[in-house]
This record gives sequence, structure tokens and C-alpha cells, in this order.
Amino acid sequence: MFGVLLFLLFFSVVSFLFFARQKWWIRVSTQSPQCTYYFGPFNSQQEAIANHQGYLIDLEMEGAQGIDYKIERCHTPRQLTIGDD
Repeated sequence: MFGVLLFLLFFSVVSFLFFARQKWWIRVSTQSPQCTYYFGPFNSQQEAIANHQGYLIDLEMEGAQGIDYKIERCHTPRQLTIGDD
């Protein structure tokens, strides 16, 4: 019984540390140019939602087309801009 309790405590601590490092990011995909952009990090989903429109407007003003976005919680992306180079 003690072993199970100890395992559950260990699993809880590891899970907390894993998710505590994750932040909220806005992932924007465009068809032309074919790119994926990450904007963030944000401390909360509400903060990302409050700021996403400005990034979309900037991309539209730069001529991007086929813009789609998703707000997600994840670790820091390795690249903030991923193009079809």
C-alpha cells in the first residue's frame, strides 16, 4: 500500500513539473506564404485570446493569405517561424 501511495505522489510531482513549464502559444498557419508562426508565450489562455487578433491583422497587412490559428498549451517551440523553404 505504501509503495502505491509513494508512486502516486511521485507521478503527481512529475506531472506538475511537466505541465508547469508549458505556456500558452498562438500557432498561426498561412497558405501563402506557406508558413507556421508561433506567438507567445502567454501565461494564460485568456491572455493569448486577448492578443491573437493583433498578430492576425499584422499578417493580413503583410499580404498573407489563408490564415488559420489555434491557441494551444505547449513547451517553447524550437522555431518560432517555420517556412516552406
